Amino acid sequence: MITYSFTNLGSDSLYIHLYKCIKNDILQGVLNPGDKLPSKRNLANNLNISIITVENAYAQLIAEGYVYSIPKKGYFVTDIKTTLINKRDEPILTTENVQLSSGKTNYFADFTSNQTSSEYFPFSIWAKITRELLNNNQNELMTNPPCGGILPLRKAIAKHLKDFRNMTVAPEQIIIGAGTEYLYGLLMQLMGFEKRYAVEDPGYSKISQIYESHCVSCNFASMDSNGINISDLENQNIDVVHISPSHHFPTGTVMPISRRYELLAWASKSESRYIIEDDYDSEYRLNGQPIPTLQSIDIQEKVIYINTFTKTLASTVRISYMVLPKHLVNSFYSKLYFYSCTVSNFEQYTLAHFISEGYFEKHINRMRNYYHSKRDKLLRAIENSPLSSYATISEENAGLHFLLKLKTDISDKELILKLEQSGIKLSSLSQYYKNPPESVNHIFIVNYSFVAEENMEKAIDLIYKSLI
Repeated sequence: MITYSFTNLGSDSLYIHLYKCIKNDILQGVLNPGDKLPSKRNLANNLNISIITVENAYAQLIAEGYVYSIPKKGYFVTDIKTTLINKRDEPILTTENVQLSSGKTNYFADFTSNQTSSEYFPFSIWAKITRELLNNNQNELMTNPPCGGILPLRKAIAKHLKDFRNMTVAPEQIIIGAGTEYLYGLLMQLMGFEKRYAVEDPGYSKISQIYESHCVSCNFASMDSNGINISDLENQNIDVVHISPSHHFPTGTVMPISRRYELLAWASKSESRYIIEDDYDSEYRLNGQPIPTLQSIDIQEKVIYINTFTKTLASTVRISYMVLPKHLVNSFYSKLYFYSCTVSNFEQYTLAHFISEGYFEKHINRMRNYYHSKRDKLLRAIENSPLSSYATISEENAGLHFLLKLKTDISDKELILKLEQSGIKLSSLSQYYKNPPESVNHIFIVNYSFVAEENMEKAIDLIYKSLI
């Protein structure tokens, strides 16, 4: 007969103390699998406690799987040995063995990052608007927004698009979401998972990963010097193509007007065909006028326009939006009305005021001048260094990256690893191809937005030294 002491119970009740004692004996092997436990009455008499106390302790042990009962036979210890072994074999989750992405790097110069330095975010203005909203707009802040986002923000975006991109859109066409990844998911649900989607090759690998994670047919369409190949879309029977015509990543290609009309003509041949226009960092065209959007010349409503504030404000401001063709708006709300807007009212109202009161325009102008100066400083650093004899620069007039072709016999992979050891992070153009041609070897993508200006000359010197 098992016996336990009931002195020093602490805060435990009698049945909890008994449950813990029996459970501990099972875990320690004092009670073995299949052992029969005393009946409730016998154990109660032996321990001088009530039958109810024993009954409650047994019930808890059964509920947790340590004990099982057989009618008219009694209570028995469960074989938990296999379960315990499996549990012990599972790795303990720690920050060391779980892949976490904190956004922090230890690189001396990271030419792959799109982060924004905190000193250039308009914190004081953002805080001022937030305080005013908290004092004066409490009811609006606490009212659930529509599925597509609050109307003031959609009106502000519509006006911004008209003023700066010559796009005439109704606020109702605009859908707000927390990041473009979320919006891609909505579009797949709206247009259908059975459609054949295509992305640019080369292109930003995350886009194809998002499509593939939704189990849709995602193809890769090749590009030439004018942008995506229309013949590739025809040959692969593509329904929906995802492109960045105003500034392609990573090649920096700007799609000329002739190819744009070819693409619109391709889309017009079938009701199921659509173009997703990702207006990637178009605000930062540093030379000449902004390139007109594909959406602004689309008269058959075949273009779905997508943009984000992560480039213009900060990578941590997860506010993006898409502009649906008018004929898709009702379809969107009839199919996906049950989704809640994924951006909080606090952020939406703050951004709406930030845009409508003219702060966004001033911020863009300020950042464009800053990046223009920063790019020129980096180009001068290359021109005035020994690296200039090995380097050819292209696509430097749009966006926040350019291409750097290096004369070297070292493979791209080897050079990237060599640079990492020197504290330089650099990506190659070949990394963004499904099947890279030899012609793109030794071409590297230089994103200068997050590299400290005071580190530029040394970074260029380290790249040069990696070649010799």
